[in-house]
Amino acid sequence: MKINGLLKLTLLDFPGYTACTVFFGGCNFRCPFCHNASLVRGEGENITTEEFFKFLSKREGIIDGVAVTGGEPLLQPELSGFLRRIKEMDFLVKLDTNGSFPERLKSLASEGLLDYVAMDIKSSPEGYSRAAGCKIDAEKIRESVEFLLSGAVDYEFRTTVARGAVLPTDMEGIGELIRGAKRYFLQGFVDSGDILGEGVGPYSKEEMEEMLATVKKYVPTAELRGI
Repeated sequence: MKINGLLKLTLLDFPGYTACTVFFGGCNFRCPFCHNASLVRGEGENITTEEFFKFLSKREGIIDGVAVTGGEPLLQPELSGFLRRIKEMDFLVKLDTNGSFPERLKSLASEGLLDYVAMDIKSSPEGYSRAAGCKIDAEKIRESVEFLLSGAVDYEFRTTVARGAVLPTDMEGIGELIRGAKRYFLQGFVDSGDILGEGVGPYSKEEMEEMLATVKKYVPTAELRGI
């Protein structure tokens, strides 16, 4: 496996825990607002798994877990074995995913390899392909959502709200999709300087609050994040 990035310490990526963050390159989505364009293209560092586990062995007793992100980590064919090694070292595992591979998600959870899942909700089912920048099977997304809603593993849903890709009118559909979710966050778009597409930008705080009010009809615990 090729690891394209490593953040050695984070207090933000794994809610409630200290962690390191592992970045895998490659993604099956092409969201124009993606702030990790280099990772989507498989660029970045080239860290071997053995180098990573050597680093991780020195973090025992210092950090609580590992946040695994991308790109889309579920594209990695050897991810199960990678996560198993992490768990065998008694670290917690958080997975970031776009939710387009429900069977792989379910398999990792059934193996006891996931402690927390953060799934990106790109848009309403009708707007998914627009927000993702490519044709998306919305039923796969719905299957992953329903699995997480079942409580099989702790989770959060989140949406990066970028003008030009995600519309205020998408909020009703998103709310319906994740109705009753335990945690849901609307995240403001920030231009990292490594954006995948063009024609996207931030909404104002007032606009974000209006969208939040719409979603709260379905998910009362919904919050703004990074605003």
